[in-house]
Amino acid sequence: MTTAPPAAGTGPVDQPIDRALKRERFGWYSYDWAMSVFNTSVTTVFLAPYLTSIAESAADAEGRIFPLGIGISAGAFFGYVVSASVILQVLVLPLTGAVADRTGHKRQLLAGFATLGSLCTMALFFVADERYMLGAGLYIVANLCFGAATVVYYSWLPDLAGPDERDAVSSRGWAFGYLGGAVLLAASLALFTMHDSLGVSEGDAVRICLASAGIWWAGFTVVSVTLLRNRAPRHVVPAGRSAGALSGGFRQLGATLKDLRRYPLTLWFLGAYLLFNDGVQTIIAVSAQYGGEELELSQTTLVSAILLVQVVAFFGALALGRIAARIGAKRTVLGALVVWTGVLVAAYFLQAGAAVQFYCLAVVIGFVMGGTQALSRSLFSQLIPPGKEAEYFGFYEISDRGTSWLGPFLFALTYDLSGSYRNAIFSLVFFFVAGGFLLAKLNMRQAIVEAGNTPPERV
Repeated sequence: MTTAPPAAGTGPVDQPIDRALKRERFGWYSYDWAMSVFNTSVTTVFLAPYLTSIAESAADAEGRIFPLGIGISAGAFFGYVVSASVILQVLVLPLTGAVADRTGHKRQLLAGFATLGSLCTMALFFVADERYMLGAGLYIVANLCFGAATVVYYSWLPDLAGPDERDAVSSRGWAFGYLGGAVLLAASLALFTMHDSLGVSEGDAVRICLASAGIWWAGFTVVSVTLLRNRAPRHVVPAGRSAGALSGGFRQLGATLKDLRRYPLTLWFLGAYLLFNDGVQTIIAVSAQYGGEELELSQTTLVSAILLVQVVAFFGALALGRIAARIGAKRTVLGALVVWTGVLVAAYFLQAGAAVQFYCLAVVIGFVMGGTQALSRSLFSQLIPPGKEAEYFGFYEISDRGTSWLGPFLFALTYDLSGSYRNAIFSLVFFFVAGGFLLAKLNMRQAIVEAGNTPPERV
């Protein structure tokens, strides 16, 4: 574990090192607090319906628009926008990780990506009338920067926590993020629901909410960049030492792709994570659709359930982090996957119009969601060869974002074939069963040793 250097002078050095490490960890937690509002307020709640309404206002009599000369349904526009941003992330994120590891300039990269992403988010305020292409372009750039900054942010975890501390530190980061997302979302929902009494139109209220997410993201990133520090690069490929940042990054990425074959158990974990995380992401993405279309719940119920998930996830991330300290992160994640499977079974039997049942399920989802993601991150950090943290987290983020079409595809296909949203939601059980089976078969201790790391006391 890398810590800050001791202060010059005489006397005990443990206390200054502890203080420096605590400050840097606080800076790391602060970035989760800063960035999570983009996922919560922008992607999950406000942008999809707003941008769809903008596209529909620009549509012809048949409800079609023609971005880049291609005719599509206005209702499908946001889905295509998200897909385009994900494809770009698949291409960019591994290269971002390679450049970060090769140069060691992680603070500068985090600041740059967060600044550009937050500025594009603020600029969503100007998306009005029929300017749906402006909204699409701003979101694509913002989401691309969000993913790239996340890769750099994740790569600090091995520097800030030893093997036995990593689960707890990762869990605290996720908890900070969910709490930050909940605070801004609550304020945004208050503005949105009271916009008439405040003399603000509904469209203007949404645009203010979108811009406020960018301001929040930028403002709290300053805290993170101030407190985090760079480390000297390690294990730079010889061919890339004299090259520029970008060309050297490509060479570093090529070397890492070849190097991945030496760590089959790390790839095994990525395969397991690909499956069960795709299930998690799909439930998050389709829960509002399922609640609205199948359960006939109001928009107020659906949005308030999202806020409830955020609040409970704060406590859930911390609680599962403590459980992992007792029984190990792998067992805790496997237990969470069993709960996720139970969530889908319960969702299948929910009664239409039963808002209380939906809220109860939201509480369970919130409790396991934060811990599943936080502990998966800390488990993967143990499987990364030292000095290649950002590069490997680039591939981890691809598993998070680049494969999230699998679950939505199975959900849509099942609905098409059966005509039932209940069957569609139940079909997602496959991802948790298959992903859990692969994770259960993985020898984590052996995988950690093969990656050149020291296993924690409990894995």
